[in-house]
Amino acid sequence: MRESVFETLIGALVLVAAAVFMWFALDRGGDAAASGASYNVSAKFNNVSGINRGSDVRLAGLKIGVVEDMELNPQTYEADIRLSIDGTIDLPDDSDARISTDGLLGGAYIALEPGGGFDFITKDGSGEILYTRGSVDLLTLVGSFASSLGGESETDDGIEP
Repeated sequence: MRESVFETLIGALVLVAAAVFMWFALDRGGDAAASGASYNVSAKFNNVSGINRGSDVRLAGLKIGVVEDMELNPQTYEADIRLSIDGTIDLPDDSDARISTDGLLGGAYIALEPGGGFDFITKDGSGEILYTRGSVDLLTLVGSFASSLGGESETDDGIEP
């Protein structure tokens, strides 16, 4: 009998801890889209490796939104992405979006760099970021670097026999 009471108490503590973690995650992970004070912007990328629905959208390193939706455009073979941006942020219409990572092993996010224009992207859901840069595949980059180093043979000294 005593063991079942102890196991029940431990189970209750685990449930309470899980509830606290869930509350913390929802509180810290909440974004402008959840509060309703956001607007949608679209962007087209040639490569979105590492980006998923829910990935961060950052401006000056600070989270200002999330990736709402992603789909492949069958005509252009580009990824059409819909971003949800905090409604208090006005983005110039010549802003730039690029896919970046948090260090070598960090997660990917979309980094926005505001342009210098005087007009802003519309907040009615039809706005689009025209200037984008996709992600760089690190494995391909290292492979191309390694192949460029091994381009010449060690026995080829330029002297013909």
